[in-house]
Formats: sequence, C-alpha cells, structure tokens
Amino acid sequence: MLFRKQQQKEKEKEKEKTLDETIKWLLEGPPWVQYRARRDLLGEREEESAVIQARRGMSSDPVLLSLIRELTDWPGMVLNSHKSAGHSLHKLVFLADLGFQASDPGMAAVIDRVLAHRADEGPFQVLMNIPRAFGGSGEDQWAWALCDAPLLIYALSLFGFSDDPRVKAALGYLAGLVRENGWPCAVSPQLGSFRGPGRRDDPCPYATLVMLKVLSLDPQGRQSSAARSGAESLLGLWAQRQTRHPYLFYMGTDFCKLKTPLVWYDLLHLVEVLSRFPFLTQDPRLAEMAEILRGKADGQGRFTGESAWMAWKGWEFSQKKSPSRWLTLLTCRALQRISSAPPEVP
Repeated sequence: MLFRKQQQKEKEKEKEKTLDETIKWLLEGPPWVQYRARRDLLGEREEESAVIQARRGMSSDPVLLSLIRELTDWPGMVLNSHKSAGHSLHKLVFLADLGFQASDPGMAAVIDRVLAHRADEGPFQVLMNIPRAFGGSGEDQWAWALCDAPLLIYALSLFGFSDDPRVKAALGYLAGLVRENGWPCAVSPQLGSFRGPGRRDDPCPYATLVMLKVLSLDPQGRQSSAARSGAESLLGLWAQRQTRHPYLFYMGTDFCKLKTPLVWYDLLHLVEVLSRFPFLTQDPRLAEMAEILRGKADGQGRFTGESAWMAWKGWEFSQKKSPSRWLTLLTCRALQRISSAPPEVP
C-alpha cells in the first residue's frame, strides 16, 4: 500500500513538472497564446503586468489586425456550409475566444455590422443561400439556423455584450427551443422547409454543442435544465456512438482527430465545451473522452494536430508536423478543468 502511494505521488510530481514545462513553452509563443495561457492556465488577473503586456501584443499583432479588417466586410461570403472553416462566422468566434473586446482597434465596426441583422424573433442572422432542392429559396438572404445563431451570441457575449437586451432576447429565444433530448435542427422562417438529413425527433449534435457553448458563459446557464438536457444528449450519443448517428454526425476515427480552430463537431470541441459545466466534470463518459485526449500528448506534454483546416493555412496550428501551441493550450485547458474540479455537491 505504501509503495503504491509513493508511486502515485511520483506520478503526480511528474505530471506537475511536465505541465510547468508545457506552460513555459506556451509563454514563448505569440502574444495571443501567451495571453490565454496566463489567464486560463495560470489564473493571472487582467491587471497584472505580464497579462497587460501580452494583451497589448495581441491587440497589435499584424496577422490578427488583418483578420479584423477582413471582418469589417461582414458577413463576407455567403454561408453555404456551416463546416466552411474560412467563413467569417468562425473567424469572428476565433477572435472572441482570443479575448478581443469592442474597445480593441477595428472591433466596434465589426460588432455593429453583426448587430445590424437580427430576425424579428430575436436571433442574429448571417447571409445564406439554401438551394430549392433542399427546401430553401435558392437566393441569398439574411437568415439564421441553430448551427450559426448560437455562435453569434457566443461571440457578442465575449466581446462584452452579454447584458445587451438584443443579445439576451436572442439567447432566450434559442434556449427555449430545447427539448428533452437537446436541441433540434431548427431554422428561421426565411429558410422554408429546410432541415438537415435526420429524423425530426432527433437532436442535432452540432446545434446542441454550440448552444451549450453559449450557455456555458453564464453561471445560471451552466446550471440550467436546458444545459443538463443538452449535455446528457451529447454524452448519451458518445456512449452509443457505435449505433446512433443523428443527422449523420459520427463519432469515429475522424471525430477523435485533433483539429483547431474549433469549427465543427469533434472530440476536442466537445470536451472543451462539456468541461465548462461543473456537474459534468466527474461524469465517466466525459472522463473517457478526456483520457483519449491525454493519450495524444507527446513526452513533453505537447499536442500536434492530426487534421488541419486548409482555410487557416499559414497559422501555427494548421499543420500536422510539429506541436501547436494553440492546440496544446486548448487541450490542456479543457483537461485542467476536469482534473482540478471538485465533485458536484448533490
């Protein structure tokens, strides 16, 4: 027994040493990686000098400023596929995840354009074109779907608009669409009879994932019955992944490949979102997914992409040859939430 305890202590010390070395490596990366590592992994406050310095470097980074300038043409190209990683929608969410605010250079103009297009029922819209063969009009039109509307709310909330009445109304409407098994495939009236390739009673895994993503930003949302229904739906699909594939969302080999930015329905995206909910951190199904992620680390605690979005070619995470700091940060952050969380009190 004493020998086992000693072994466990040695393993824990080795993990801590590896994590320390990993964080040191992250802090040698670009300012936006440094900023998130200090805030999310080290827990440093916004007013600390090192955080301020990293924040300044991020907000003046030429590549990121170029991305912001590109988004001033919002909505950019017409959205034909929510899996289109290069669409302005996903670039907007990426900037939000980095920590950009409305006060950063160029961001106010982008945010104003996003806020300008809102459906009568509440959700914010993007420019879409659904072919007639799939139930749409075949024309470019402003509309929303549960594959995109939650992401706009998510980005606006992180930009500092969570208390804006328009954002609250949009979230309230979409949260109200939840069912016992999560969120369905739902679209705005402008899109007619369009619906994804699945049974009407099935949950849409991706819509459920992005709705959980936005609910995770608010303490009440994290404990809501809607969040619990959505989380149970996704964890249930993981447990039954061999037989259940609603809306053709599979959870096999490709699903488990590390890939960033977090654009679509995959293992890292799912663990990143579910790890934000305290009531799930001890769930054995989430623990199983987390263990798969841990197993992908190299001997130095770093992670290398196993697939890449070609639309992000040139970014340090858009390759499969060497460890990525951004991918490592996202993975370590999600795993840290799970490993450090206390059991939920009934």
